[in-house]
Amino acid sequence: MDLAFANELSARVNSVIGNPVRMNPPQGGTPDSSGEKTPDSPPGEAPTGRRLKCGVDLGTACIVIVVLDELDKPVACEMEFASVIRDGLVVDYFETLDIVRRLKERIEGGIGQELVNAAIAMPPGTQANERTHRYVVEGAGFEVTNVLDEPTAANAVLKVINGAVVDIGGGTTGYAVIKDGKVVKVGDEPTGGTHLSLVIAGHRGIPLEEAEGYKQDEANHPALLPVVRPVIEKMATIVKNGIADYGAETICLCGGTCNLAGVGEVFEDVCGLPAFMPDHPMLITPLGIAIMNYEL
Repeated sequence: MDLAFANELSARVNSVIGNPVRMNPPQGGTPDSSGEKTPDSPPGEAPTGRRLKCGVDLGTACIVIVVLDELDKPVACEMEFASVIRDGLVVDYFETLDIVRRLKERIEGGIGQELVNAAIAMPPGTQANERTHRYVVEGAGFEVTNVLDEPTAANAVLKVINGAVVDIGGGTTGYAVIKDGKVVKVGDEPTGGTHLSLVIAGHRGIPLEEAEGYKQDEANHPALLPVVRPVIEKMATIVKNGIADYGAETICLCGGTCNLAGVGEVFEDVCGLPAFMPDHPMLITPLGIAIMNYEL
């Protein structure tokens, strides 16, 4: 596992959210490190050697597009919170399409280049919904070049050698068991961040949308953990049972739900294994999807 790598790369992705790297330099050329001007690329093309890799993550709570150059350096990232995906199923096709198209156009305007190819990922066990995900992303103007399961994509960033990668999203808890650097098992169950929000909404007598905002406020986390702990324990039990026969040495957590303080400690208590989490858990899976764009 390489948490330092994951933390550094995800922090750089976080820094380009709404602040993309402009790919095409101004007309007339741009000085290189020696002070000499290098020729500009034609409009709509990246500078030589800067092929772009895109990852589109159609999440239950949030849709994210990450763009990297061919050296896996972050170029852009845009996201939009929405409730158009449920447990890997597109429940509002046209709104999902509009969001992906809008994010794509926003990035293209910022970097000065058209985005052509993209990889996508699915929760394990939801491959039956792959066609609809493809239709959405292709309808937005991408060519889909790779389809992954989410925990495997996350491990392109986390680099777990012997352990389990757990992706806790809005709708599901997915995991991949890694042995000697290879995925040997994946699994997924429909329990995620939305279920925490439902418990919070019921506990406080507030609408679900308000509960989502309440959950995201870190100041509320100490009081929330005892309320939602049974749901987190259920997530951890799903993982514990799924990895029981594989000799996993560690658990690495990612996904937006991991932003809730205390999730890692609950997983350690239930699974009896050390649990680790990168600094920007919500960005790990879309970043991994982008890294694996051309690995067909």
